[in-house]
Amino acid sequence: MIEQKRHAPRRYFVDTKGHRVLIGLSLDETREFEALDPSSMEVETPSLNSDSNSDLVGKDEYRWLELYLKHEQAWRDWINQSRAEQAKASSFINHI
Repeated sequence: MIEQKRHAPRRYFVDTKGHRVLIGLSLDETREFEALDPSSMEVETPSLNSDSNSDLVGKDEYRWLELYLKHEQAWRDWINQSRAEQAKASSFINHI
């Protein structure tokens, strides 16, 4: 059951070894996502004369977005499935 009035459901689960894993991603993908997360990175200003720095930043940003979208889609699917299960479980109640 999803309790959304007070708390949003977690976007991760804890695996059997105690690792936090984002819904829709593997443990390795979760680690990669967190390593690429711009909010957790120290941002360095790349040299204006170096094209390779901008290529790396673009690739990292693209990969982060790719992992984020994979997680977000799996999250939405999970929420929709949970809501459908809630509705089915409460179908015995006559609302008329």
